[in-house]
Amino acid sequence: MKIVINGIHANLRFASAHMIPGHEFCGGIHGHSYHVDVVVEGERSGQFGFVVDFKIVKSMVRKLCKKLDHKVLLPAESEQIIFKNMKGPLEFSIGPKNYVLPKEDCYLLPITSTSAEELSRFFAEHVYQDLEKLGSNIESVEICVNEGIGQGAYYTFKP
Repeated sequence: MKIVINGIHANLRFASAHMIPGHEFCGGIHGHSYHVDVVVEGERSGQFGFVVDFKIVKSMVRKLCKKLDHKVLLPAESEQIIFKNMKGPLEFSIGPKNYVLPKEDCYLLPITSTSAEELSRFFAEHVYQDLEKLGSNIESVEICVNEGIGQGAYYTFKP
């Protein structure tokens, strides 16, 4: 059985800036008002026969959204971004462009790109791991990170 949470209606949102190095249109810093849709598949269990309580899943996703909200998202594992300083202000370069940004305004993600595809994978893996800690009977977590209405990427985490 599956539960589905529509991010736009459940207020699972964050607004962030990012860039996709080398991309013709998305290579410069720009932003999106993201929303996150969630599908959790698993066996019903417990006193109420839930797959998982909606409130628990929404809390987990909101926690991740809050960390990314109003930040410049940077992929720490990108091969195109050369980080020069990560202790104080973040200094990095992408090709001929050099950047210096306050560290508190950025969020370094353990991913190769801040594309919707990679962000959806990041969310799905984290939500699955958090649900697994609760001992639930979850089979998979599917996340869609939407960069705008009708435009997003799905990733399904299934161990």
